[in-house]
Order: sequence, then structure tokens, then C-alpha cells
Amino acid sequence: MAEAADSRELFHGLPAHVLRLSQGDHVRVLQHGAQVVSWVADGRERFFLSPQARLDGRSAIRGGVPVCFPQFNQRGPLPKHGFARHLPWDVEGPPVCTAERASLTLCLRDNEATHAHWQQAFEARVRVDLAPGSLQITLSVRNTDTRPLDFSGALHSYLAVDDIDKARLEGLQGQAEWDAVRDHHGRGAEALHFEGEFDRVYAATPQPLLLREDRQVLEIAQSPSWAQTVVWNPGAALCATLTDMPADGYLRMLCVEAAQVLAPIRLPAGGEWSGWQRLTVR
Repeated sequence: MAEAADSRELFHGLPAHVLRLSQGDHVRVLQHGAQVVSWVADGRERFFLSPQARLDGRSAIRGGVPVCFPQFNQRGPLPKHGFARHLPWDVEGPPVCTAERASLTLCLRDNEATHAHWQQAFEARVRVDLAPGSLQITLSVRNTDTRPLDFSGALHSYLAVDDIDKARLEGLQGQAEWDAVRDHHGRGAEALHFEGEFDRVYAATPQPLLLREDRQVLEIAQSPSWAQTVVWNPGAALCATLTDMPADGYLRMLCVEAAQVLAPIRLPAGGEWSGWQRLTVR
């Protein structure tokens, strides 16, 4: 059996790696933000990438899997969702390719660009692991400073759907829920349906979630090191105000994010942390 392959390319002018399995599944990873922008499994694109995304090498990219670090949203003094998604990451070592698996690791260390926002020494790594019908993305953080490091963040996955009106997400029933649109606290329903703006933070569950669309099922799992799961769709009204999204873009995406939102993670000097999200076609 032929081995998986890695190729380098420019994606709208941005350096990218494409990991490709012999059976056809492949994933495209940009060095800008260590961002996965495409994952094709079982012949179908599994991520939404806005056709109006800014691919200028400076801006956050709307779609794929932005890496939010070291801050979630605007819950702190840093730029929204932190600075990691705006910066180039270094590829660390050669990609690992076997007959059935391929992986790639990228690294961001504190530098002049990060010090402009955050006077903290750190190392962050994103590892992308591709297998038939499966993709796992792992964010790892190491505190290389002499003082504690506090951070929050997310793997902000934009999952592709054919029609948000027909999609449902199962597995969060009974979990603590904060509806950020209404600022209301409650419990997750047995199945989530999406009508209008949807922005909710859930206590993470150890069981995988299931995103269902007609006969399509995507299993979504995350490591226990992420305390929350965020589910977001802008709906028609908010989407119309986003300059990097088409007005009807909300119909074709749903964000299901492995996240740390409500309280930061604290790493002592020399401490390490890692958290992953794994997507599997069922």
C-alpha cells in the first residue's frame, strides 16, 4: 500500500502543507495561524471556509479551525481570540507519513510580535493527525517563563453543513448551558436545532457529540482538559454584518469548539498542557 504523502503549496499566497492519505482523504494546514482550512474525508469537504475570508497573511481567517490563544473572545486585554491566529507558525520537523496516517506539527514561540501584546515566555504547538475518516487537532502549551502562565482559548472549528435548518447536534443534554445571546443560564436540550443567532457555552461532556444532517453523521470528541464546548452560528441578521462572510454563509456552517472560556488555565513555570478535538465521520 502506498504511503501517505505531504506536499507544500501556496494557498492564496500563504504557505501551506497538504497531508494526503492513499485512500484520498486530505487536510490542508496553513502556517499562518497553524490553521487547518480544509479537510476532505469520504469525498466531502468537512470544514466551512468563507469565500470572503481575508487571506492576506495578517488577518484572522474566517473558517476552518482558527486557533484561539492565549485568550478566548474578548474576555481579557488581548486582541479578540488572542494573537496566535494572526501570526506565522514554524513547521517543526518533517511531517510523519505512513500508509494509513499522516501528522504535522507547527510551533509558535514568544517573539517580538507576541511581546507587543503579552509579556510572557511560552511555546505553543499544534499537531494535526489525519487518519481515514478522522482528524485530530491538538493544541499544546508550555510555560517557558519563570512566572505562572494564565490562558484561555479554543479550537474554533467551522464545520460544514448543507443546510443549518436541517442540522442538529446531539450529546449536550443536561449539561450546564450559558446562552450568550440572551445571557440566560440553563441546561442543554436533547438535540440542538438552530434558528437565528445561536451562541452558547456548555460544560463539556466526556461522551462524543453527534452532528446529524440527513444521513450524514460527524462525531465530535474533545479531551477532558478543555472545560467547555462552544456552539455558534451567527444567524441571518448578524451574518449580514460580517464583512468576511457572504450574507447566506450562516446556512452552511456550524462552529462546535473545544474551548476554555469561563476560567483560565494556569501553568506554573515549566508546566505543560495539551487539549485536542477529534472529528470522525460515521
